[in-house]
Amino acid sequence: MNVDIIKSNHKKYSKSEVFVSTYIIMDQLMKGWFSEVSELWPGQAMSLEVEEVLHSERSEFQDIMVVKTKSHGRVLILDGIIQCSEKDEFAYQEMISFLPLCSHNNPKTVLIVGGGDGGVAREVAKHPLVEEIHQVEIDGRVVEVSKKFLPFMAKGFESSKLKLHIGDGFEYMKNHKNKFDVIITDSSDPIGPAVNLFQEDYFKLMKQALKENGLVCSQGSTIWTDLTHVKETLNHCKRQFQTAAYAIASVPTYPNGQIGFVMGSLNKNCNFMQPTITFSDDDISKMDMRYYSTDVHKAAFALPQFAKSVLYS
Repeated sequence: MNVDIIKSNHKKYSKSEVFVSTYIIMDQLMKGWFSEVSELWPGQAMSLEVEEVLHSERSEFQDIMVVKTKSHGRVLILDGIIQCSEKDEFAYQEMISFLPLCSHNNPKTVLIVGGGDGGVAREVAKHPLVEEIHQVEIDGRVVEVSKKFLPFMAKGFESSKLKLHIGDGFEYMKNHKNKFDVIITDSSDPIGPAVNLFQEDYFKLMKQALKENGLVCSQGSTIWTDLTHVKETLNHCKRQFQTAAYAIASVPTYPNGQIGFVMGSLNKNCNFMQPTITFSDDDISKMDMRYYSTDVHKAAFALPQFAKSVLYS
């Protein structure tokens, strides 16, 4: 790996920022491995063998790094936490997109909050009923880095349906009330710039930005390391929406190999477990989807008993 790449990409920042960021990166990449160590999941780490550091910088908001790994292809890492890997990113992108899109009867206008790698936009654009996609991402550097190093996801930005806005999602929704059928929040974990996206005020703001019978879907952490946090987030959603539910998907490079989605609908008759829009296997194949299906949609809401008893008690 090229240490000069790491140093040169920090040269416009202060010496202290350069030292701290470079130290963290080199410490994590010791002996050619990146290990995801975080206070969010103490006592465990996901490790990937690194062949090359493709990019590293400190943006206005966070540390951004892209590495080429031996087993998972290219990997995007923000503030030391894996956001997506080339090998399994499709599982997350398809589920956070099609779970809400297929739970709404006519998802014409969609807002994506976050999603700077372009993966969610790529999937949302596939849905035949979607006409407009508005996306607001706070860190423009994530978008530019993804376009250069993660083109397999960033091609989502090329859709004619998409209008990309660089800015604060809170401010954007305050100025766009009663506009969207579906809002998808593709955030990083509840630490750093994304922490406010897990609070009740955020669900209230999304509610105001929705049309009648609109619904939301947010990245909702994992039941295996922070069930209490998942319950809190789901409760925030329940207090603002007529119906709410939590779904899960398998993504091997995420903590414990699983990620969840908190969903809420303004339609009191919404049953997330029974999609209103279904696709045949042939439809799924034509849309180049590898994880989502109508059967997987239904199964995503079947939770293990230990989680179900806590989340719905």
